[in-house]
Amino acid sequence: MSLEALDAVPWDRLESALPRHPVEEVPRALRRLALAGGAATEEYCYPLYSCLVAGNGRVPSAATAALPFVVALAADPGAGARVDLVGLLVAFEHATRTARPDLVDEGWPAAWRRHQSAVLALLADPDPDVRREAIPLAVGVVPLLERWRAETDPAVRLPVLLQLGRVAAAAEADARSVEEVRAVLDGVLRDGEPVMKVAAVIAWARLDPQEPVRRIDLLVETLSDPAVRPRLEEIWYVVGVEEPFSCEAVVTWAAELFDHDARTAASFVVRLADAAARTGNTELSGAVLNEAWRLLVLRPSAAPALLPVAGRLLDDRADPVRLRAAHLLAVLGRRSARYADRLATLLDDPGKDPCLEGTVGEYARWALTRIGDPRAMPGLVERLYEPYREHYGRGYCVSDPRLPDVDAVLVPLRAHADVLLPALREVMRHHTAHNGGHGPLTGAFLKVLKAWGPDALPALPEVVALLDDAEGSLTIVEVLAAMGPGAASAEAALRACKPLNWPEYQRNVAWAASQMGGDRTTALRLIGDAVLTEEGPYYGPVHLLTEFGPTAAPYADRVRHIMENTDGFRRIEAALALWSGTGEPEPSVSVLEEFVLPIADGGDDYGFFGEALRALTRIGTLTPATRAALRTVRGFDGRLAQERNYEAFLQDEELRAAIEYLLALP
Repeated sequence: MSLEALDAVPWDRLESALPRHPVEEVPRALRRLALAGGAATEEYCYPLYSCLVAGNGRVPSAATAALPFVVALAADPGAGARVDLVGLLVAFEHATRTARPDLVDEGWPAAWRRHQSAVLALLADPDPDVRREAIPLAVGVVPLLERWRAETDPAVRLPVLLQLGRVAAAAEADARSVEEVRAVLDGVLRDGEPVMKVAAVIAWARLDPQEPVRRIDLLVETLSDPAVRPRLEEIWYVVGVEEPFSCEAVVTWAAELFDHDARTAASFVVRLADAAARTGNTELSGAVLNEAWRLLVLRPSAAPALLPVAGRLLDDRADPVRLRAAHLLAVLGRRSARYADRLATLLDDPGKDPCLEGTVGEYARWALTRIGDPRAMPGLVERLYEPYREHYGRGYCVSDPRLPDVDAVLVPLRAHADVLLPALREVMRHHTAHNGGHGPLTGAFLKVLKAWGPDALPALPEVVALLDDAEGSLTIVEVLAAMGPGAASAEAALRACKPLNWPEYQRNVAWAASQMGGDRTTALRLIGDAVLTEEGPYYGPVHLLTEFGPTAAPYADRVRHIMENTDGFRRIEAALALWSGTGEPEPSVSVLEEFVLPIADGGDDYGFFGEALRALTRIGTLTPATRAALRTVRGFDGRLAQERNYEAFLQDEELRAAIEYLLALP
């Protein structure tokens, strides 16, 4: 690379991709790369990426000026960081292909054409790492086929084969090129080594998604063969990744080929699990459970096939495998009841996975709570609280498996409230004392007590103690209301709470007192006046009218107006309040229908859907269209949830139970 030519460029007249990265960084980085020679490292290229390919859809003028120098360095056998420089050229090519024409520097197309032969020459570079990184620069099938025929290094041939599948599947590929690629893939499947055959199946899946289904035997046999593993992990490279893939990573890649066919996907996982059991391959067993999880979080229908796999792997010698198995049984809930005895023997299992949260015992205990097994109850609350006892909170884990939130475990256990409440009260007192009032778990505790309703009455002193906090809490008010008349002794403390001068808080307090056996007439007047006078978009506490039934009938016209002039949750709340006050299902059920029909048509707003189902459950009436839509949704083989973690199972169970209840209505 010519430093004189570099200095001759009028860099001060050019622009970088982002203003915060001044264009002066470009010649500085290029000079540093040239002077470092073979000692240059990846870090030397960082300023070039920041200035020239910022991912904002631009190809700036500085990229046009830098192109000849980047090409020269990438092609220089004595230069360092060549793979990273080739990666920069690949980023240029991608940006050119995807950027809006008006965001591409006017001189760029001609500059790229001038250097195209030098860029394509990188596909035949003596360094296999450079050749592999340059594969995406071969635009179209023809240069890729040329590289395939000339290439001898299997660690380069394999990513070329994968790229052939991608390019042949592109819309611009002509029929003759596609046929040539098919012939290559046919040849590999007929005569290639096992690892290359797997790559050929993956490549062909882009042309025909059914090809992996037809080749499932090949995939299972190859990916579960211990003799093939070393070869796979020697040559399975992909562009942009420095290290070869592990066998387990390729298992994931292969499993994704069956995402369009749930039954075959489950069969693939089960067959791999059987093969792993025969060979004692714990790494493969772990990969199998990862794929079982990925499938189950999407497809409820996979549970019958995958449940026995998880049950069997509870006995695996590897801690990470037992942990994942217990996690799967936990999310599957009551389906896992046949494994309750085995889970009970694992309650004190300290096994861990270094990359995941929790122990085998913690997941086993959660699984037993989901089954409803009383053996999970002793010590449950203490164990859930332990990460918070001396700390503000447990470490947060975004990957799966991960332990559920405290309220997610305890809310469904209302039937065991008498057993769990003594410990729950104790940890609430400890938590309050050590966190100066409202700590990180206070909200979770209150959710539990609200869900348990009158069964949570023994915890009334702990709830009242929380009222001493200057902030107060509407959730505390809701808990006291849920406890009902048994909480009447707390009314004075509730009314004395400091935030009482806040109008919204005052109305909620009056409502809660009415649910606790207090003055309903005054509460209704206070709430009703707010509904009558407050304007949109809030329109006052219309949802609180629901609990007053027909006595709220005088406010029906206003509630109807609110229902007709709002959307989302407020519209649902108003529809329910209107029914409660009038006793008439219409027009409320027709309004609620609006939040059900879109789900049957493929919508995914399960928050509104769930609220509508809860409202319809109270009303007890369906329109014919709603009934038909719920039948359609019931038949979906997908989780009725937007989350893709353990919460997907909980929400799916709740919504499906509501659907079953509603469809059983006359």
